[in-house]
Amino acid sequence: MAQQLAFDLPPRRSLGREDFFVAPSNALALAQIDGWRSWPQRKLVLVGPEGSGKTHLAQIWAAGTGAEMLPAAELPLADLPALAAAGAVAVEDADRIAGYDAAEAALFHLHNLVLAEGGHLLVTARSAPARWSLRLPDLASRMQASATATLDPPGDDLLAAVLVKLFADRQLAVPPALIPWLVARMDRSLAEAQAIVARLDAASLASGKPVSPMLAGAVLAAG
Repeated sequence: MAQQLAFDLPPRRSLGREDFFVAPSNALALAQIDGWRSWPQRKLVLVGPEGSGKTHLAQIWAAGTGAEMLPAAELPLADLPALAAAGAVAVEDADRIAGYDAAEAALFHLHNLVLAEGGHLLVTARSAPARWSLRLPDLASRMQASATATLDPPGDDLLAAVLVKLFADRQLAVPPALIPWLVARMDRSLAEAQAIVARLDAASLASGKPVSPMLAGAVLAAG
């Protein structure tokens, strides 16, 4: 049987508050995001591994505050005074700019402008600021002095809920038994859940077969 052509169409991601699944691994971080008016020095660093939900929480915060959102690597090209004037800014992946002098300097200036304007700053990263290896001492000291919120590794309930959401985002109907089957066999991370769903979607398109435990077994066995 000839294989079908597989088109890698982007899933329709849902990042609203109603799509965020509260679990022991993220409940404290969500509470800190909700309590943004009480952040010490009006800033917070949100820390968590790849795919742990940092962007989703940042989106929730931005929706509630009207914050501008952008990756830290794009700061050198941004209008920093205009961002600060918005009153709230979310900067993603700040740990990735370590050693990028222009981006480090831009984040330092944005930090100072936002706080001088009486605004709020949310910064996301995969690790705590002390581990970023920043070259600009003034930026390092300001980030390390910030309050942090941490997303812990997900438990089974959260992994199951995220798998259901990821399949729905891709408009894939799967048998309910597949979810606990996958949870029992996958690595304990939301990034792994995203990767597995993407691979199953591609395999289903290529083979013309629905997503099932049999197809999932073949995909996982193939690595």
